Amino acid sequence: MNNLASSSRIKIISTIYEGLKELDISRIEFEGPEIALYVKKPSLAQDKIDLVKKIAKELKKRLVIKADPSVRKSKEETMEIIKNEVPQEAQISDIKFDDDLGEVMIKAKKPGLVIGKGGSIQQRIFANTFWRAVIIREPPIKSRILDNIMEHLYSETEYRSDILHSFGERIHRELLFKDRYVRITALGGFLEVGRSTVLVETPESKVLLDVGLNPSVNFGERLYPKLDIEQVDLEEIDAVVITHAHMDHSGMIPFLFKYGYEGPVYTTSPTRDIMALMQLDGLDIAEKEGRPAPYSAKEVRKELLHTITLDYEEVTDIAPDIRLTFYNAGHILGSAMAHLHIGDGTHNIVYSGDFKYAKTRLLDRANSDFPKVDTLIMETTYGVQEQTDREESEKELMDVINKTLNGGGRVLIPVLAVGRGQEIMLIINYMMKNKLIQQAPIYVTGLVDEVTAIHNAYPEMLSREVKEEILYKDENPFTSEFFKRIDGFKEDIANGEPSIIIATSGMLNGGPAVEFFKAMAPNPKNALIFVSYQAQGTLGRKVRDGAPEVNIVNRDGRIENIKVNMEKFIIDGFSGHSDRRQLLSFLRNINPRPRNVILNHGEADSIYKFGSLIRSDRAKLGYRPNVYTPSILDSLRVA
Repeated sequence: MNNLASSSRIKIISTIYEGLKELDISRIEFEGPEIALYVKKPSLAQDKIDLVKKIAKELKKRLVIKADPSVRKSKEETMEIIKNEVPQEAQISDIKFDDDLGEVMIKAKKPGLVIGKGGSIQQRIFANTFWRAVIIREPPIKSRILDNIMEHLYSETEYRSDILHSFGERIHRELLFKDRYVRITALGGFLEVGRSTVLVETPESKVLLDVGLNPSVNFGERLYPKLDIEQVDLEEIDAVVITHAHMDHSGMIPFLFKYGYEGPVYTTSPTRDIMALMQLDGLDIAEKEGRPAPYSAKEVRKELLHTITLDYEEVTDIAPDIRLTFYNAGHILGSAMAHLHIGDGTHNIVYSGDFKYAKTRLLDRANSDFPKVDTLIMETTYGVQEQTDREESEKELMDVINKTLNGGGRVLIPVLAVGRGQEIMLIINYMMKNKLIQQAPIYVTGLVDEVTAIHNAYPEMLSREVKEEILYKDENPFTSEFFKRIDGFKEDIANGEPSIIIATSGMLNGGPAVEFFKAMAPNPKNALIFVSYQAQGTLGRKVRDGAPEVNIVNRDGRIENIKVNMEKFIIDGFSGHSDRRQLLSFLRNINPRPRNVILNHGEADSIYKFGSLIRSDRAKLGYRPNVYTPSILDSLRVA
């Protein structure tokens, strides 16, 4: 067993041994936030499940029953049993074993048939093999990054086991201080959009919420969050919590590992996969453009090994005095609001990350019900703007596409690879399927395709309608016959027959969208449709604001002047962010109501005006929160 000097861990162990001694416990391991019980009589575990739950509730810990290695079936026997238990219709594509954690990963095209009704097949696999089954979906669109992530995780099981034990030692350590306070420090993304990073401190622990970079700048101090202050000692950081995969929230995590961070990263499974893809793509773009990168692929691989994935509404200890729960944020696949329960209810923080408080075709509306809320840290990207109604936006998109195609032009829609790309694919597929727009090729290029494959791996996290189409109707809109996937920029498409081109990057700050823009911009028959936020300083913002011509630095360093003659349209109703009305609606509906509201993730004008709106509109809100609009490096003691 581990060195378990603290009285709290000794109490935990004695309680478990006393209550479950019939299972013949060989050892108890603190594996990250979970406490794993390795038992020699796992066949009795199902009969004791209610007692296990009772002890877990009493200890307020997550208990997991695993079989001692001495009683597990051989891998060959286990694979044979799995194939006999699981119907062929499940289409198992891979089976991998983790000897250190006693788990068997089963990848299948229809994972529900591996789980079985009420988890019956999954339970039988454990009962007959004593290996704990972890079941993963094989998406219908091949995903290179998903395959690589699983291969990496299962090639480093010993390392993974070791670091989970080290996380567990730190999480379940003894509380040292009687003083109680909670302090929030703004490290990035306050009075600005980009490099979102928040430090939450208590006397016992330090947690970072998001660690992003600024996608609208290429160099200078505004590119990275303020991680070089005394309070951010990487050896003292207990956990990093990531709300979603956009680079302005996750782009600097590998940097932490480069400079000594050895702790866990908590996020949802889709966010883990997408952020690794985005980070590696960022490295590739930096290399092609001759720019220095703040980290290498080595740190991205290490980040993956240190990542612990959580489902929505799964309560997890991440520090001796902090519990984390994720809730749906409705922004992009896997996006989450982070709820921090500090101490024995000393203080409760909800960090919204980016969120959409309205239903979209892709995702359901963000959550607004929490156990407790004292302080809300809320994004304010569109704090002074009201977006166009969804139905109006879709009609406008339909009209622009029809007008352009009928006039012999081509439509370029720059999209963010994550979220807007898939939303636009759903909308255009619906229009084409129902003959609402002229029949024409729909080209999809850039990271959109790989990210779409990841969406297909997690259909249960998509909107109810899309989930039903994929899981129950076997009608996957992302694999529609209308989409033609291409690799990068194609000049013959940019100057060819009328078509629709969906390409990354959404702010025209890289990716094939820029190359298509350069080729298509001089032709007045073509149309450019912005469906995403255009940050200050980006090429997209300059074009959106009406620049008649723009200068673009080519990869060989030459400056190219581009005349912008193509028609430009801004349709903001597809945004993954909440507009002013939705933000106010969220504040009215959040339950319970916060005492403090801290505004971030918005340009200064947006935050100041929205802050004033809350203060002047308190009667409509129904309560009177304290409103804060901190600057970078400001600290607030909230408890």
